[in-house]
Amino acid sequence: MYKGAEYSDIVVVLALFEAEIFGKVVFSLIIINKAGGLVYNREFNNTLNKVSVNDLLVLAGTFHGVHAIAKSLTPSVLGVPSKEKTGIEVLESAHFRLTCFQTITGTKFLLFTEPHQPNVDTIMRKVYELYADYVTKNPFYQLEMPIRCETFDRHLLSYMRAK
Repeated sequence: MYKGAEYSDIVVVLALFEAEIFGKVVFSLIIINKAGGLVYNREFNNTLNKVSVNDLLVLAGTFHGVHAIAKSLTPSVLGVPSKEKTGIEVLESAHFRLTCFQTITGTKFLLFTEPHQPNVDTIMRKVYELYADYVTKNPFYQLEMPIRCETFDRHLLSYMRAK
């Protein structure tokens, strides 16, 4: 193909090409319960390298711990009340942006997007709205357990395809 090009470089170029042609990209969504366990994972883009379930579990637990440490490191000299301190909200790299939204109950929504994805807050709000409508209102869903709700999957996928 290209001399000296690595497979990962080609994947990044394809992802950027897709972003230019089809608009910005939402890569995946991970939902973590308040104990740091992975309860949901969904990929929306085929350009990502496949990640094993064990790696996703490690990612969820690690992010949960780092989020808690970052929350406790907020300097008290800033005058921020302890109940308003937040952990990591955004983590950016050259290849992706991780946005974290934590609910009052401690559930964390991690959205992996292209670095220049516009309106991530709007996307995150809609994801949370779909979660509230189709997961928490489901009489068969138990809190803190893995999410297995077809209506949530279907509505989430149709919303992300419309993006």
